[in-house]
Amino acid sequence: MRVAFYTLGCKLNQAETESLASQFSQSGFQLVSPNDVADIYIANTCTVTHIADRKSRHWLRMTRRRNPRALIIATGCYAQRSRQELAQLVDLVVDNPVKQHLLAIIKALSLEERVLDEGEAKQSQVLAATVRTRSLIKIQDGCHGPCAYCIVPKVRPREYSLPASQVIDEVKQKAVLGYKEVVLTGTKVGSYKDAVLSASEGSSTNLRDLVQHILYDTGIERLRLSSLQPSEISSELLALWQDERLCRHFHLALQSGSETVLQRMRRSYSLDQYHRTVNLIKEMIPEVAITTDIMVGFPGESDEEFEQSYSFCQQAGFANIHVFPFSLRLETAAARMPEQIKDKVKQERNQRMLELSRSSRRRFCEQFLGQTMPVLWEQETSPGSGIYSGLTSNYIRVFAHSEKPLSNEITPVKLVGFHNQGIWGEMVNENSS
Repeated sequence: MRVAFYTLGCKLNQAETESLASQFSQSGFQLVSPNDVADIYIANTCTVTHIADRKSRHWLRMTRRRNPRALIIATGCYAQRSRQELAQLVDLVVDNPVKQHLLAIIKALSLEERVLDEGEAKQSQVLAATVRTRSLIKIQDGCHGPCAYCIVPKVRPREYSLPASQVIDEVKQKAVLGYKEVVLTGTKVGSYKDAVLSASEGSSTNLRDLVQHILYDTGIERLRLSSLQPSEISSELLALWQDERLCRHFHLALQSGSETVLQRMRRSYSLDQYHRTVNLIKEMIPEVAITTDIMVGFPGESDEEFEQSYSFCQQAGFANIHVFPFSLRLETAAARMPEQIKDKVKQERNQRMLELSRSSRRRFCEQFLGQTMPVLWEQETSPGSGIYSGLTSNYIRVFAHSEKPLSNEITPVKLVGFHNQGIWGEMVNENSS
């Protein structure tokens, strides 16, 4: 049977979908594109903004038109928050905590099942290894922070961390399957703590310990962390980046560069603490990329506060800024705040921040022109073009032409000029002088 997965939202959602897709593939289901005709459609939804909700509904309606006889399932945070809204569009709504049991649920519905024989299973693994370069691994879930705008604590489970031994085993498995890079992800990665006492260390394993164990115990060629917060970063953690396998990229969600807005948001840090963390990272890790999230139009955000936020981002030297307008979620404290900002104002501020994001990304990339850097290549931009796209360790998107296949290879590339949303590179012969 053909199954299609559609994923919206954070890297944690992507990691969970990747895990589900692997389960289905190993049980004999044929994985197809979200835009193809399938027997089963599964939407792993996001509900951080009303735009994410709308995208989920749009896709679900399209799948019903594409194959009226298909089994359509909605799971994820939107499904957890508003089961009734999605129940009108799908055959089955699955809560977030039950998501990991989707395969068993579908099998229980007495759908046709075909188990791969050993030869087919090996072929499937080889195929996966050749087309995938980067794997997202979930190490933690849940967040019960006080942020005034955030719906996540209501749609994700209580905070928990996966055992370090399980994470390490999964990294080893991904390396055997041919993945070159692993991304550790979760709702709040920095709070990772394996409660199982280590006999050798006599203490619980935190994020730093986990990263150190992965570097020591596995052969993965690249290791990347998803979003962190300033309070979760220390000089002891950053010292691990002496190992070149750790990607020189940190995503530190700022949300606002105005102190008063940050306080109304109930964020757990001040601008001074954020600024000191950025400086510490740059001091300890050369050529590092620091990216961030910025929200515009939070309730009560004055023109002056927006300008403060804009100015802070301008001076911070971010490698990229993910910009989004405040989206009212009824179950949050921010929804009840006075002085909700009009859509027109939010759109204008959003546009200005987007322009700053583009110029910040260009300035960051510009300093590496003329340098030779290793790139992990993903795939051709279009079949047969010979133009491949990939990422440097510090998250620069690189394009280059090659006569031979580059997918899932790490090669040195000289960065020579701007191209589309990234940098054009020239292949370098490692044996040349």
